[in-house]
Amino acid sequence: MINWQQIETVMLDMDGTLLDLHFDNYFWLHYLPKRVADIHQQDEEQTRQHLVARFEQERGTLNWYCLDYWTEQLQVDIPALKREIQHMIAIRPHVMTFLQQLQQSSKHVMLVTNAHRNSLNIKMDNTGLGDLFDELVVSHDFRHPKEQREFWHQLKISHPFNPATTLLIDDTFSVLQSAQNYGIKHLLTLLQPDSKLSKREHTEFPGILHFDEIMPITDIKL
Repeated sequence: MINWQQIETVMLDMDGTLLDLHFDNYFWLHYLPKRVADIHQQDEEQTRQHLVARFEQERGTLNWYCLDYWTEQLQVDIPALKREIQHMIAIRPHVMTFLQQLQQSSKHVMLVTNAHRNSLNIKMDNTGLGDLFDELVVSHDFRHPKEQREFWHQLKISHPFNPATTLLIDDTFSVLQSAQNYGIKHLLTLLQPDSKLSKREHTEFPGILHFDEIMPITDIKL
């Protein structure tokens, strides 16, 4: 599925790719509505419906991913609430071995995420994955999410890469489509980003269930 001899740069998404998306889905759709309702003394189900509608309004924008934005909008400390259930953060199967093999290769390995930096820090602190990357890139630094072409333009200026020899692995179709439109040649998605939800049977891009399907990684450094 992947010809590693053709790859120089590997870009990896975080949530739903390296980490089980169940943490985020549970937090935003269940835990946060409950805590907001508790804090503001509101009806939990009405709060959930209101929040889901608000999330949909911001989908695909930087605000959708921004903890500062939602902290201000909801008048609750989103990072603090995330830490209340940080024990639920889970690394997907075979991710550690995959990243270790990448580190032993000549590939340039980048974490490229739409997650807010506070969220990134919480997850790196809990998983220890940060040391396995050459670079950690947060889309907020460029003021554009990965869904927008301008993100890739800014990324290439700040972290030069050759789109023809770059592999992006991401669980979000709109991100992969944006990357493809920019010219990134090698694209791969995940078939089950949330371990508690059903496997996706049809994806617009080639997909894997787990990372062992694209190992071993060749071109190991001597």
